[in-house]
Amino acid sequence: MARALYMDDAYLKSWKAKVVSVKDDKYVVLDKTAFYPKGGGQPWDEGFINKGDQNFKVVYVGKFSGNISHEVDQPGLKKGDEVSCELDWERRLTFMRYHTASHLISNLLYNKANAKITGNQIELDKTRMDFSMQNYSPEKLRAFVDEANKIIKQDLPITIDYMSREEVLGKPELARLAMGLPEKIEEFRIVKIGDIDEQVDGGTHIKHLSEIGEIQVIKTVNKGKDNRRMYFILKS
Repeated sequence: MARALYMDDAYLKSWKAKVVSVKDDKYVVLDKTAFYPKGGGQPWDEGFINKGDQNFKVVYVGKFSGNISHEVDQPGLKKGDEVSCELDWERRLTFMRYHTASHLISNLLYNKANAKITGNQIELDKTRMDFSMQNYSPEKLRAFVDEANKIIKQDLPITIDYMSREEVLGKPELARLAMGLPEKIEEFRIVKIGDIDEQVDGGTHIKHLSEIGEIQVIKTVNKGKDNRRMYFILKS
C-alpha cells in the first residue's frame, strides 16, 4: 500500500515518487502520494506527475483494493519510473477550508442539538451537509453557524493524532457519522480543533481556523423525519 503523505502533512505540494504499477496505460499506482483519493465527501486532488520533460495530468484519484490509483490523461508512465509530483494547490486548499468548516459546524450540531452527520459533499463553490436533528428550524441552524464564525475568529490550531480502535470505542463522541466506525480498522486518525473538538477523520485540513474565512449559509432544507440539509459557502 502506498504511503498516504497527506495524512500527516496536508500542506505538502510536491514530492518525489516511484511508479509501482500502471494499468491500461493510464491508472498509475505510486509508492507514496499526497494526492487525496475521492472519499468521505471530499473530492479527489488533481495536479501533475512529471517524468523528465513529460507532464502527465492527474484527472482522477480513487482508492481501489487498498491502493491509491491516479488516472492520468495520456500513456507513457511505466513501472519503475522515478517521477516528481505536484498538486493543484488552489483546488486542494479550497477543499481543506470547507472540510475544516464542516468539522466545526458538526461539533456544534453534535454538542448542542445531539445531531449526527448523515452525509456530506464538498465542492469547489459550496458544501452540502446532511444531518439528523430534532426540533429543527432554519433560525436555529443559522445561529449555530453564527457561533461557528465567532469561534473561527479565535484562530484555534488544527492538529492530527492517532488512537487505537479500543480508545475510540471508549469515546463515542469521536465518531460523528451516523454510519459508525468502519470495520477492520485498528488505528484511527483524529483531527483536533484546539481543545474544543476532536473527530475521527481521514481527510485534509487547514492548520488554523482563520484560514476558513467566514461561513455563510445559502440554503437549508427540511427533508422530514429529522433529516436536514444545509448548503454553505466560504467568504475570504
